[in-house]
Parts: sequence; C-alpha cells; structure tokens
Amino acid sequence: MSDTVTNTLIYETLKRMQETLSLHTQYHLEVKDRLGTLEQQYASISRRVDRIDQRLDRVERRLDLVEV
Repeated sequence: MSDTVTNTLIYETLKRMQETLSLHTQYHLEVKDRLGTLEQQYASISRRVDRIDQRLDRVERRLDLVEV
C-alpha cells in the first residue's frame, strides 16, 4: 500500500512540474517574440536616424555651414 501511495505522490508531483514547465515554455516563447519585435523596431529607427543624418549633412554642405 505504501508503494502505491508513494508512486501516486511522485506521479502527481511530476505532473505539476510538467504543467509548470509548460507555462514557463509558453512565457519564454512570448518573450522571444516580443524581443524580436523590439529588435525590428530598433533597426527601423536606426535606419531612419541614419537617413536623417545624411540629409542633414547634405543641407549643411549646400548652405556652406561645414568645411568639405
């Protein structure tokens, strides 16, 4: 009888651990997706800043505000 109770307790514990692991896995995948989105947005902003910098350089040269 004791072995049956022990096996049942072990089974229930392992089942709860598996459920918890599943929740953590889902959370991890969600965080990865969100991080990927942030990386894409950062790259987009970086490209826009680079273009603004190039445009500003061109304006400064045309107005003779900088030495060439």
